[in-house]
Amino acid sequence: MRNQVLIVEDDDHIRRFISINLSNNGFRVHEAATGDSAIQSFTANQPDVVILDIMLPDADGFEICKRLRDKDPAVIIVFLTARGQDLDKIKGLEIGADDYIVKPFNPLELVARIHAILRRTDIALKPQKQILQSGPIRVDINSNKVFKHDEVIELTPKEFQMVRTFLEQPDTALSRNELLNLIWGEDFVGDPKTVDVHVRKLREKLEDDCSKPHWIETVWGLGYRWRKDG
Repeated sequence: MRNQVLIVEDDDHIRRFISINLSNNGFRVHEAATGDSAIQSFTANQPDVVILDIMLPDADGFEICKRLRDKDPAVIIVFLTARGQDLDKIKGLEIGADDYIVKPFNPLELVARIHAILRRTDIALKPQKQILQSGPIRVDINSNKVFKHDEVIELTPKEFQMVRTFLEQPDTALSRNELLNLIWGEDFVGDPKTVDVHVRKLREKLEDDCSKPHWIETVWGLGYRWRKDG
């Protein structure tokens, strides 16, 4: 779990205010009041997130951002500063900051933004499986092909996405709305019954007996679930 945060802020009251709010939300917090102490704390503690003021007594926050990014390209850096000019925001983001928040700020928004960035980076860093296997069904993500007993099953793009979605979340009940959002997109305005139509066609192609489906199970009143390996 990535939850270590370094707060770099020379105002003692603001720094403690941020620290208390982050600690109350499950983060392990380190503090620094100067650029030099920020570098030292960063090296010693290797935090996951740095909340960085621009106007520090001994250094420019932009320069500190560059130095931290050189030390760890993956660290999350959030500028939290009174400098709200567009040029400052653009400069901060261009030199490597992940977000830019202007004082005064809502501490709950700060926490929410940190969580959002962590979620995005966790997804990006997570290794993606290129082969998904369930019993005789195999999905090759690189080639966009589905096999049953090593024979290619001809599927439409939406059918392929549906099989991939099922195999990425086996034994998970997925509602029709969830399947629509994941496969057709949240802005889809067509008939939700298209999910049922695609499931019926998939059963015809993948099941040994589509009248008694083994792999794609119906979850009554909700949607469907892929039966994992048996």
